Amino acid sequence: MVEAVLFLSGKAISTADISKITGIVSVGQISKFLREIENEYRERDTPIIINEIAGKFIMELREPYASRLSGLANQPEISKGALRILAYISKNEPIMQNRIVNTFGDSAYQYIKELVEKEFITTEREGRTRRISTTKKFSEYFGIG
Repeated sequence: MVEAVLFLSGKAISTADISKITGIVSVGQISKFLREIENEYRERDTPIIINEIAGKFIMELREPYASRLSGLANQPEISKGALRILAYISKNEPIMQNRIVNTFGDSAYQYIKELVEKEFITTEREGRTRRISTTKKFSEYFGIG
């Protein structure tokens, strides 16, 4: 059941969410199942791996399969506009939201909201604007640091 949840979710999912979906109360038991699945895939040398990103788990393709088959994927996790904003944030962080909006226009608000929802950035109110920084998930997702 845990493996099925990972397969169908298509995104990183927490052990608490897996617990709710599967009805398995013990988060420790879910962690155990995740490690067993991860080990089984590794031992069989399958193209599929289980990755942990910022405390959540996702089923993905290992390289070179991921890069060679990326065109078959339905949707990217991040829209192109949000990715552009994220690159700008990472290069200039910490950065004030008003500077991003001045550079990219009002559409930046939508992309910032998307990046916050997907946990790639955090915002902290500072005066009339917000200070924006990347998260641990950003670093792990893009293999930085």
